[in-house]
Formats: sequence, structure tokens, C-alpha cells
Amino acid sequence: MAQDRQQHTSPSDATLPCLLAVDVGMRCGLAWFRGDGVLLDYLSRSFPSRAGLKTAVRQLCRRQPLTHLVLEGGGDTAEPWLREATRLGLDVESVSAETWREDLLYLRQRRTGQQAKRTADTLARDVIARCGGKKPTSLRTDAAEAILCGYWAARRLFPAHARGVVPVRFRNTVEK
Repeated sequence: MAQDRQQHTSPSDATLPCLLAVDVGMRCGLAWFRGDGVLLDYLSRSFPSRAGLKTAVRQLCRRQPLTHLVLEGGGDTAEPWLREATRLGLDVESVSAETWREDLLYLRQRRTGQQAKRTADTLARDVIARCGGKKPTSLRTDAAEAILCGYWAARRLFPAHARGVVPVRFRNTVEK
């Protein structure tokens, strides 16, 4: 199984909510965020089969004490995530890439899917750096998109907490 993994920090405040953002698929990107918008961890993971996906979902949902699960995408590969979220009592939100892209990227940055993915890589690296993570040597597109989806969700779901990390290149999230 191919896997890119980078752990940045552990939750310093157990009272903060925690979310997992998943770019759903047989190759998926995952990003864990604290409720204050700090990226805790991210990875890209390939699953050899649907059975392998189902087995891994349980472990991945237990890496941090989650309160929310945000899924980008749907279909058959979203089902194991939804079942595990129900089992754990998590709040679940399903979004399309276009939803968070509209809020985080300029129109010129998302005219094509390829262009949006290139921009996502750059902005995800900004989030990693601003959260104190080491500069990744390689960053898979699915992990970059999970990072941005999670960043978008944390700022939306936890506005009272998620004020600290604001990449200045983001269109609608720059605070004056």
C-alpha cells in the first residue's frame, strides 16, 4: 500500500473538537484538524480492495478523538466512512470539491480541474507550513485536497476557535 504520511503535532487541548477530512476513493487523502484550524496530521493511502478499505477505515477514524467527519466525494467508497461515523456518533458532512474550492480559490485558480489541483498543492503546503509541519518532499493531490477540504470545514464548523492559521493566499478566509 502506498502511503504518504506526515504528523505535525498532537492535540494540546482535549476540549477542542477534532475533524477528519477525507478525499474519498480507493486512493484517498486524509487530513486531521483540531477545531482551532491546526492541521494535526495528513496522509495519502491506497487500498487494494473494498475489504481493505473497510478494514482501514476503523483504524483511521480512531487515530484522533474525532467529533466530525467531512467527506469530499461519495459513492461506494464513502459507505464504510459513513458507517464508521455512525458507529462513533460523529457529525458527518459530505461536500463536493467545487464547494470548498469556491470559498478558497479564485475563479482563475479553478477554471479547470487540473489548474485547481495545482493550486491545491501550493495552498496545502501553506497550511502545512503555517501549522508548524515539515515541508513535504512530495504531496499527493488527494492529500492536498483533503487538507484544504479540512481547513475549509474547520473554519466553517468551528468559527469561534479556527482563527489562528490563515494562509494569506486564500481568497475568502483572510481576516482583516
